[in-house]
Amino acid sequence: MKLVIVTGSSKGLGLAICQRLLEENYRVIGISRSRTDEFDCLQNNYSDVLYYEKYDFSNTEGIQDLVRKISKKYGVIYGLVNNAALGYGAILGTMHERQINELIKVNVEAPIVLTKYVSRSMLMQFQGRIINISSIIATTGFSGLSVYGATKSAMSGFTKSLSRELGKAKITVNTVAPGYMKTAMTNELDGKALESIKRRSPLGHLVTVEDVAAAVYYLLSADAKNITGATITVDAGSTA
Repeated sequence: MKLVIVTGSSKGLGLAICQRLLEENYRVIGISRSRTDEFDCLQNNYSDVLYYEKYDFSNTEGIQDLVRKISKKYGVIYGLVNNAALGYGAILGTMHERQINELIKVNVEAPIVLTKYVSRSMLMQFQGRIINISSIIATTGFSGLSVYGATKSAMSGFTKSLSRELGKAKITVNTVAPGYMKTAMTNELDGKALESIKRRSPLGHLVTVEDVAAAVYYLLSADAKNITGATITVDAGSTA
C-alpha cells in the first residue's frame, strides 16, 4: 500500500482527502497542529493504515527532522498533499505585519520546505506525486484576501517549475484549486453573500470537500501518470 502525507488533516478538506485515500487503499499520515474528534473517529475505523503526527508548520526549522522521523517510522513516501494553510484575511492597509508574515510562512515557506525534504526520498525511488492545494482566489481575487491570494498564487508558480525539476524522475507535481466549499468558513457567511457565490456557478451550488478530495485522489492514481505542472480547478464552474 502506497504511503501519502496529508497536511492540515484534522478537519475540512484535509480530513476529506484522508478519508478518500483510505477508501482507495492508501496508507495515510495526517499532520496537523491538533487532533479533532472527527480525525479520531476516522482513525478508529482505519487504525492500521491512518497515522497521525502533530506539527505546527509555523516552525519551518523543524521540518527536516519531521520528514526524517516519518521516513524512519513509516517507510517510503509515495505522495504529498500540501493542504495546510492559514485562511484568515483583512484589508491590506490595516493588516498587521505579523499576520502577513504568518500567512507567508505557513502557506508558502512551509510547503516548499516540506516538499524539499519529501521529494528527496521520492527521487531515490524514482516515483512520487506532489499535490499543492491552491484556491480560485489565486486567479480571481477577492477583497480582503490579497495576502492569502498571493500565497496561493505562489503555490501555483511553485508547481509549474518544480514539475520540470522532478519530471525526469517520474515525479508529478500538480495543483488543485478549489472554489468555495461547504465548510465552517462558508457557514459563517450571511445568506445574501452565500447566495451570491452560488449564483456565480453555472451549476448553481457550491462544491463539497469530497469533490475536491476526488480530484486529489485522481492525481495520485495511475490514471494521472502523464499529468504534471497542471492546475485542476474544482469550483462548479464559477470561474468559467
